[in-house]
Amino acid sequence: MKFALATLLALTVSAAEAGCRQALALGLDVSGSVDAREYRLQIDGLAAALGAQPVHDALMQMPGTPVELLIYEWSGPDNPAVILPWTAITSPTVLAAVQAQLRATERRTASPGTALGLAMREGLRHLQARRNCWKRTLDISGDGKSNLGPRPQFEREAFATTDIVINALVIGADSPSIGDLRQAEVSGLSRYFQAEVIWGAGSFVETALGFEDYAAAMARKLERELEAVIVGRASEER
Repeated sequence: MKFALATLLALTVSAAEAGCRQALALGLDVSGSVDAREYRLQIDGLAAALGAQPVHDALMQMPGTPVELLIYEWSGPDNPAVILPWTAITSPTVLAAVQAQLRATERRTASPGTALGLAMREGLRHLQARRNCWKRTLDISGDGKSNLGPRPQFEREAFATTDIVINALVIGADSPSIGDLRQAEVSGLSRYFQAEVIWGAGSFVETALGFEDYAAAMARKLERELEAVIVGRASEER
């Protein structure tokens, strides 16, 4: 797999010189509330979403100015980890390699806390290195509210001097002791992420009714984000 990743990165070197239409950093929640099964559903769900036909078509629409993708995991204050470094999606071959890399990713040891504010700070750090892109987007996936580190709303202030947009995907979870409360949980989490996390023109919260719905929700979100960039740029150039 190390060889496959090295090959993937080599394929993107020339693309980095050609510019990029969108830098998209995805932060995945791997805190203690996400068990082994849910972790697998999240990672494999992202791989599936990247291959969904509308998302695939949008990614391939402008290969001369590709989307650059970075994926990192977050939980407690000391646990962010990049699982896919910045990669320009220039062809179906590169996209397939990204999907394979995700499906081969194994869960690492991480603290059980949910440091959402610090996860936002980590995303900002990565995106600040991609100033050549037409648009920069941070996506945060999560199944709960922050319980460690700075309040997300305060971290959001650092984005005010940038053009970075923050979107979110919130995930409802079962409550084994009292039954399935995912619908109510998703509604409450959506309000929390709207008030504390998302930022910028056109920012939005997508929802998944459980990790089983993660792939479909992620595909909807990616399609919406990628279409917005293409349509917006076309309008500017008219």
